[in-house]
Amino acid sequence: MSITYSTASAETDIRYKLLQPDRISGSEILLRALLLEGVDCVFGYPGGNVLYIYDAMHGNPDFKHLLTRHEQGAIHAADGYARSTGKVGVCIATSGPGATNLVTGIATAYMDSVPLVVITGNVPSHLIGTDAFQEADITGITMPITKHSYFVRKVEDLAQTIREAFYIANTGRKGPVLIDIPKDVSAALTEFYYPDKVEVRGYCPSPPVNEAQIDALLQAMERAERPVILAGGGVVYADASPELLEFVEKTQIPVTTTLLGLGGFPSGHELSMGMPGMHGTYTANMAMTEADLLISIGARFDDRVTMKLDGFAPNAEIAHIDIDPAEIGKNVETQYPVLGNIKAVLAYANPKARRAEKAQDWLRRIQQMKREFPLTYTDSEQQLKPQFVVQMIGEMTKGEAIVTTDVGQHQMWVAQYYPFRRTRSSITSGGLGTMGFGLPSAMGAQIGHPDKLVISINGDGGMQMCAQELAVCAIHQIPVKFVIINNGVLGMIRQWQELVHEGRLSHCDLAGSPDFVKLAEAYGIKGLRATNKEEARSAWQEAMQTPGPVVVDFQVSKDEFVFPMVPQGKAIHEMILEEDSQ
Repeated sequence: MSITYSTASAETDIRYKLLQPDRISGSEILLRALLLEGVDCVFGYPGGNVLYIYDAMHGNPDFKHLLTRHEQGAIHAADGYARSTGKVGVCIATSGPGATNLVTGIATAYMDSVPLVVITGNVPSHLIGTDAFQEADITGITMPITKHSYFVRKVEDLAQTIREAFYIANTGRKGPVLIDIPKDVSAALTEFYYPDKVEVRGYCPSPPVNEAQIDALLQAMERAERPVILAGGGVVYADASPELLEFVEKTQIPVTTTLLGLGGFPSGHELSMGMPGMHGTYTANMAMTEADLLISIGARFDDRVTMKLDGFAPNAEIAHIDIDPAEIGKNVETQYPVLGNIKAVLAYANPKARRAEKAQDWLRRIQQMKREFPLTYTDSEQQLKPQFVVQMIGEMTKGEAIVTTDVGQHQMWVAQYYPFRRTRSSITSGGLGTMGFGLPSAMGAQIGHPDKLVISINGDGGMQMCAQELAVCAIHQIPVKFVIINNGVLGMIRQWQELVHEGRLSHCDLAGSPDFVKLAEAYGIKGLRATNKEEARSAWQEAMQTPGPVVVDFQVSKDEFVFPMVPQGKAIHEMILEEDSQ
């Protein structure tokens, strides 16, 4: 069960119990520290070098652990939990292959600035460096993909290490922190003291707001005739969506929202232009191309947004608001740098913000493009289209669900057609593009939000990479509704091979995939299938009315592509529209 406190005295009592300075094992210190950090679920998989830790869990009614069926499932679940709640996600694995199975998930979180504390066991200290059974230098392996890492040599250092790890993971530009604990350290005894405060030398996660930088940007906005806001994942991670909405409504500057920023600004707002970049909307891409002032708020100008750099926003001065100084000016020359926490920056800016008076013609131009070039596809009564499926789900859920995706065509269709209205409602792997992410991340999001509707939309390729986690959903009745956009191929690979590689299809056919309805039933989960619009509506309605997890297999055409599309090597205004490809 999760830790909840009904009264202040109950919280005081449990803290007193946890903080008693008796001699306890490193394993018990770890569990007590995690509870003191407010962790209400750890995702993991046991092995020989973490058995003392798992033994400490035995009979502990306060500690909740979810046993996944693969370490990759554990870390993606912790990631989904963290993205959807704003808390630190925690996972645990043993040494050697257990630890290395976490690497993809660590990289996924690192690329997208997700706060995780990743706990690994290791061989006993005296065996370190001897190539012992299941020994791996996991701190060395993950050094480029962690915000920080620790190898705990003494049990006396463990509590301080855990305190620091949570502080580092969840402050500044957030990210994964790894703690590697040798087996003997988890067994050793010491007195337990948990620091109330922590300071890390040389680490300044929250730089003070530079008022002069913000004032200079506000003055530039007053001069601008074609301003655009590019809102990224930093808005979501800073919990700055209310401040961004106020800023936009005061200034009346149109907004384009990156893949990781979806939900950070409501998609139905009249000033929303949708997603930019490779599969961005016509309006968003043309607005950035024609802009004379482009204001990035928590977006890092990655290559899928900018495409060909020397053709990106060629007429614009660039403003960049970000908490990480390394990102400002890294990819795009910046005239108005603003370093700081986005929530704090906008809180300072909003009382001074004024309507962009010189941009009235620009707003009319934006609205005209939205009318003339909406997202569109060729509907069909004979074939079930994936865009229709996403739209239908959006309409029937009113955009109120938490939606996780895997990676590929379906991910882009969700970004284009699902009406994200709330922050932390879009959970997807952006920077690393990790297939297999969709299913377990939905488990974590549902654990973090037991009373909310969580939907996981997957391709038939990615669904098979972590399908074993359906067992966990069945056992614990985790009520995620799993959607499979099943086209029988690796859709995005096939699309590129058709459009870029002159139709030379190479190893993209997923023939031999399982019957997903039978697969679901094998795990004890209801499975449904739809092949046309009528069946799709009926199946989804049944899924929504069914308690517990459900798998719905929507069988769609393999010939459907994601448009617009900007081929690599082209500028963002050089889009292939649907009608251009036919």
